[in-house]
Amino acid sequence: MIRKNSVVLYKNSPAVVLDVEQDKYIIQFCSFALTKENIEKFGAKGFTAQEQKVREKDITVISKSEDPEKYSLEQIIKYSDSQIDSKIKEAWELLQSDESTAGKEISFFELTDLIDSEYKDLKAWFIYNSLMLLPQFALADGLCFVPRSETEIEELNKKKFAKENEAQIRADFIARLKQKKLLPEDSIFMGDVEAFALGKTDKSKTLAEAGFSQDVEKAHRLLIDTGIWDYTRNPFPSRWGLSVQSAKEGLKCPPDEERLKVEGVAFAIDSSWSKDPDDAIAFDGTYLWVHIADPASTVMPDSTIDKTARDRGATLYIPEGASRMLAEESLSDYALGLKRESRALSFRLLLDDNCAVKECKVFKTLVDVECITYEEADKKKESEGLKPLFEIARKNEKRRNANGAVNINFPEVHINVEPETKKVSIIPIVEYESTAVVREMMLLAGEGAAHFAFENQIPFPYVSQESPDLPTSVPEGLAGDFKKVKSMHKRSVGVTPAAHAGIGIGMYSQVTSPLRRYSDLIAHEQLRAFLDGRELIDKNTMLERISAGDEAAIACKKAERKSNLHWTLVFLKQNPDWRGEAVLVEVKGNQGVFMIPSIAQQTTIVLSKKLELNQTITVRAANIDIPTQKVDFIEA
Repeated sequence: MIRKNSVVLYKNSPAVVLDVEQDKYIIQFCSFALTKENIEKFGAKGFTAQEQKVREKDITVISKSEDPEKYSLEQIIKYSDSQIDSKIKEAWELLQSDESTAGKEISFFELTDLIDSEYKDLKAWFIYNSLMLLPQFALADGLCFVPRSETEIEELNKKKFAKENEAQIRADFIARLKQKKLLPEDSIFMGDVEAFALGKTDKSKTLAEAGFSQDVEKAHRLLIDTGIWDYTRNPFPSRWGLSVQSAKEGLKCPPDEERLKVEGVAFAIDSSWSKDPDDAIAFDGTYLWVHIADPASTVMPDSTIDKTARDRGATLYIPEGASRMLAEESLSDYALGLKRESRALSFRLLLDDNCAVKECKVFKTLVDVECITYEEADKKKESEGLKPLFEIARKNEKRRNANGAVNINFPEVHINVEPETKKVSIIPIVEYESTAVVREMMLLAGEGAAHFAFENQIPFPYVSQESPDLPTSVPEGLAGDFKKVKSMHKRSVGVTPAAHAGIGIGMYSQVTSPLRRYSDLIAHEQLRAFLDGRELIDKNTMLERISAGDEAAIACKKAERKSNLHWTLVFLKQNPDWRGEAVLVEVKGNQGVFMIPSIAQQTTIVLSKKLELNQTITVRAANIDIPTQKVDFIEA
């Protein structure tokens, strides 16, 4: 039972119990929230109070007299003690010095005895409010307090100081920023500059205040110059709106369904660093089999997984690692060759003597898959399982070349970044004959799938390309490849089949990477729907979805190129003694365009002497500017 005249808390403000009516209490309370800082203002404004009937659960008693002395609300609010801060600190020190009380809860009433031995109910609100405002104690459950640690108090004091001196602290920070001499604690003020440099915002208030232009590359440089970012920081995936984390929603376990068991062993041939094999090949003496991972067995059109894949467009491959279009955890169920037996969507191709596709059938299959590297495949190319695949590949390449295919062999490299040290290594990719074998098998599968979809009137993502504008004379080597690249038209993806002149195929679709490319995944969704007798995606919807996926995939490719260049520049910065061979691929007046195969880069250099196309010089890197992604290569 709460007695009349008790001092209580009502909505965390002081109140006095005026009377008791059965289970209700009539209280007088202040009409606005009070703090230690505005008590003097309250007096200046004149006292205003309200009365209200409340239940016991709505108020908390902070007076402890059994027969409370009568004090007015105004007396309680206006009570003050200039020594309260030191008294509270002394109580805190006393509690902290005793192991039995340090960090332990203490009731408000026990604490008031330590703070003021002459405690009166008149002082209740003042002491309570002071405890709430000072950093020494934290309010716990009920009317109890816990002594804070010195570290916690120091942090609270810092925050209080920062709040009270916010304008001056900000002004001092901006002055340091202009000089590019920040303190370690200044990093908390640079968040909007980082967001701007990462392409997450259109402008930065901090840059404006410091008088810097709203330029992404300059913001990038400022973050490096001030030590907020290390020069190795790669902002490009974020600038293209891409996540560096793989998709999170895992695919369901593959369904139990009737599948054709394909006899023999199929080979998944890939680079040694590949971790998501999604195709395997075999020849049974009559048919060429191209087995592809089958995520569409559970990924339904327009499901959340499908939409996420569409938004990503493709798996993002950057030197730091892969950000997968489909969840990483699903690879073990769907990638080929990671288990003894793999579920696949398989393309069975009957070829004529020239390797043109005579017939293509599509099956849901179970396949025994052996994963091997390109190097291993080359060593075993005369083996019973691989020899016919090499022969088919050679014939198919010959057929495509006769149809006007354009072969371009630009140098490629594999860039690796050590996660802890950020040390970069660049390894030229060796072109094995088995690399061409896999390429030709994938092209045949795409050609067969396009014919299968067209013959069965399945709305499908077809890939086409206009004939290149090749010059009458094309030089040999890299110089010739450079001219060919400049002559090529962009490929198109649509629902109407057309020739793909660049690869010398009359009708083509990409179907061999449904774990990595959305256009391949949606093609598989259509094929699975057709095989299962489900409703197909109509042409208009298909066009919308492949366009959205293709747009995202293009952003992915741009981010990959920017990221590769970023880490190449980091490599050059880490290796100031680097020297490389540069091949002349084009002459423009007194300048030469050079390719540098060992790092897969192109540069323009003023010619110091006359050179023939494909001749080489030795170059080194100078003036490496990571924010603008510029570097000067000069003769060594």
